[in-house]
Amino acid sequence: MKRFLTAAAFFAVILAIWELLVRAKVWSPIVLPSPLMVGEYLVAAIRDGSLLAASWVTLKRLLLGYVFGIALGLPLGLLTARFQVCKDTIGLLALGLQTLPSVCWVPLALLWFGQTETALFFVVVMGTLWSVIIATDTGVRTIPPIYARAARTMGSNGFHTWIHVMLPASLPFVVSGMKQGWAFAWRSLMAAEIYVTILTGFGLGHLLHYGRELHAMEQVTGVMVVIVVIGLLADKIMFSPWERFLHRRWGTQGK
Repeated sequence: MKRFLTAAAFFAVILAIWELLVRAKVWSPIVLPSPLMVGEYLVAAIRDGSLLAASWVTLKRLLLGYVFGIALGLPLGLLTARFQVCKDTIGLLALGLQTLPSVCWVPLALLWFGQTETALFFVVVMGTLWSVIIATDTGVRTIPPIYARAARTMGSNGFHTWIHVMLPASLPFVVSGMKQGWAFAWRSLMAAEIYVTILTGFGLGHLLHYGRELHAMEQVTGVMVVIVVIGLLADKIMFSPWERFLHRRWGTQGK
């Protein structure tokens, strides 16, 4: 309860400062809408269904590309941890491409796939894949060697050791990489939706783009708030419980 009140007070202060800046007319209301204007947009967009529909479209695209990126990144990360040749090739490629801004994949996706859902899928996968590979590789390489030796002493070897010992022991790092991959996937998808306009569904990125085109800053700010809220909910619901459980399980942090 105390943590909730602290967070509520913090955001209340932010809203108060925001309102004071609007009232002081530091910027034009067209540039900096008031919290009330943003709230009115959010209520109206929820009532007419446009915000919920856009959120659902974006989340479907995000989850599809994100799950595929994890499914591809985990085995590749294990390979880079197991074989030096993979570390020197796939690992180096992942390290280099992770530093590439997400928006750089958008022109390439447009040239390869056109204005299609496949282009958006490709950008999300590229935003997820490299973080998962690096996190899996790092997690496996930081496991104490005694784990593998103990497993071999008890009769485990080869594939069994990797699946039942090495991968579970590296899960705290893998989950952290998945969390980072989620953040990169979000950024990648927003960049893609801003530049890729398709008729199969308008997402949150499209609402951002159209709000900018119409100079409707309350729409732009409102959509940004929705993106932040979804990100916080994803962290609290999907990642934080797993991180706490795994760190306690492997004794890497206190209860």
